[in-house]
Amino acid sequence: MPFSLGLVVGKFWPPHRGHQLLLETAAAQVAELLVLVYAHPDDATHPAPTRAAWLRELYRGDNFARGPHVGTTPLRIIALTAEADGLPPDTADDHTHREFVCQWLASHGYHPDVVFSSEAYGPGFATHLGAAHVLVDEPRQQVPVSGTGLRAALAADASYYHLLDTRYLHPFIAAQYGVVPPTAVPRLVLLGAESSGKTTLATALAEALGTAWVPEYGRTLHEQKNGALDYEDLLYIGRRQLELEDEAAPRASGWLVCDTNAATTALYSYYYFHRCDPALQALARVCTIRYARTFVCLPTVPFEQDGWRGPEALRQFQHGAILMQLEMLGIPYTLLNGSVAERVAQVQAALG
Repeated sequence: MPFSLGLVVGKFWPPHRGHQLLLETAAAQVAELLVLVYAHPDDATHPAPTRAAWLRELYRGDNFARGPHVGTTPLRIIALTAEADGLPPDTADDHTHREFVCQWLASHGYHPDVVFSSEAYGPGFATHLGAAHVLVDEPRQQVPVSGTGLRAALAADASYYHLLDTRYLHPFIAAQYGVVPPTAVPRLVLLGAESSGKTTLATALAEALGTAWVPEYGRTLHEQKNGALDYEDLLYIGRRQLELEDEAAPRASGWLVCDTNAATTALYSYYYFHRCDPALQALARVCTIRYARTFVCLPTVPFEQDGWRGPEALRQFQHGAILMQLEMLGIPYTLLNGSVAERVAQVQAALG
């Protein structure tokens, strides 16, 4: 690595694809990357500690969202607050901000040798810290987005709605604001209790419709970890499912078939751990608009115990819990019954 410790400072309000480009470019050039998240005044609804947690989730567990070069680079993401850290106001002059960061770094034993930024203030800031500077896409040509524009869009300023797109905002981040970025292909989701024929139907339906389908990532991770999922894995599953959907969308034609959604992942979080991360709850809520059609497989097919499922008696409870959740969220759904061929025909009829 050209540098030992890199530094990125920003509001990340909200975190967007331009920020991801900055972080991933930086991570490819340093042995360790320190990221400071703060604003003063801050977002009262999603303050810096929350935004920092979102960033940690985006860069947890895999390289899908991180780009090809940052798999081994630790990202130390730290949120600062006015109460705990005595932040200067955003309106303070450059020297005040530079000196604040300089003193904070010294008091915590950090000595970055390079600063990465996408802003004009970057070179002077780096010089004040005695560090090198790397400028990343300052003209916003690679990712033409800004936090100011996104805040306006999230505040319902129609002039900036074009920024609420997966090119500019990761769907996991968008969901935290109750937003679902538009997609070129509508999505239908199949839900159902364990051993209700959901995955078999997904493959058959994709073939019948001549389109792509997205497997249930929770099942994949469950098997990889030999059934020993941790609480944090449930949020990870919800985030990865969205990324896999976006990855599959260019291969879809007419409809994208999705095997499960984040609402079901949230149910399993409560079932296994009796709690659910607020970020996963947000993913569950936007299922009301993420999927154009929702279908629920009745648990009427013969139960198959594959070594990963709970007891058969649990199926009826799971089915009832799924229906209760859909109705409480206000999500219309269609029940599917019969053979695989009959269920495919029922979906096709519902889609018109």
